[in-house]
Amino acid sequence: MIAAESYESVNVFDVNNDGKPDIVSGAFWYEGPEFKEKHFIGMMNRTGNGEYWDDFATIPMDVNGDGKMDFISGDWFTKEIWWWENPGNNKAWKKHIIDTTGNVETIRAWDVDGDGTMEIVPNNPGLPLKYFKLLKDAQGKPTGKFLKVVVAPVQGHGLGFGDINGDGRGDFVVSDGWLEAPADLAKGKWLLHKEFNLGTASVPILVEDVNGDGKMDMIVGQAHDYGLDWYEQKVDQSGNRIWVKHSIDPFNSQYHTMEWCDIDNDGKMELITGKRYRAHNGRDPGGNDLLGLYYYKWNGESFTKNVISYGPLGEGKGTGLFFSIADLHNTGRKDIIVAGKDGLYVFYNEGR
Repeated sequence: MIAAESYESVNVFDVNNDGKPDIVSGAFWYEGPEFKEKHFIGMMNRTGNGEYWDDFATIPMDVNGDGKMDFISGDWFTKEIWWWENPGNNKAWKKHIIDTTGNVETIRAWDVDGDGTMEIVPNNPGLPLKYFKLLKDAQGKPTGKFLKVVVAPVQGHGLGFGDINGDGRGDFVVSDGWLEAPADLAKGKWLLHKEFNLGTASVPILVEDVNGDGKMDMIVGQAHDYGLDWYEQKVDQSGNRIWVKHSIDPFNSQYHTMEWCDIDNDGKMELITGKRYRAHNGRDPGGNDLLGLYYYKWNGESFTKNVISYGPLGEGKGTGLFFSIADLHNTGRKDIIVAGKDGLYVFYNEGR
């Protein structure tokens, strides 16, 4: 346990440029390598009947190019996304509004245009899908300003990114289909292929070649209901793309977020996810079920579930909205850092 805080997002990056990773969650950062010394970032509001903080993501980025790592966040209730400016000392950080986007479910960062720099992509259910590109000056230094690019007129709950059709360009996945990237992002239009309906899907929806057949598949959690599935991309006899749904774990709910990572160092990727505690303040199906954090290992035919944590509040641990995987103590093994309304914790990977 790092802190009895109830922020739902956490990430890991070097805040003070001492070469050691630090933990950043909500209004505080915790200095590595022990994470016992706590530093204030800035005031955050308690919203949504007192159960939510306005902190729905933690995306590290040196936004102004000063050599200090800042981070990007946003939230549902203010309907804004912003970046926190790292002052490089123990003073409070400065908050800069990027845009009023509409209700922010959470935010992810992907290299949409393939230039090596991540773009910022908020999930705004029922509102336009857009991304924000960090602008740079003539010398390539970040300016602290963002360009907003609209992709589609509407999106649902859930968001993913990856090369669905194998044309070398990254496509967006939304709850009711996938948006094919144009050859020219500046002038072309994104084409929506309504080939599935994923419901209240996770953020992210993972786009990965699960079974190694050369075609990208999708891994989807139900963020506000029961269900964790993967969708196999296949081609029917007429040459049409189809998606075959395979259940991974139907027995838990609120799989709101997930990561794809080699957690056991065997050279193969695993699925890491779990139950978000009180996603809708206990009103979701299964909202009051036992908590859990798991990794799922592909065995060549299906996923095998491995339990990291499971049990009632105080014993089991959920994922929150946005969690992190990082080698905190340079052991060569990746640890799992999870926030949530049930506290901030690190699960150290002991390699056995």
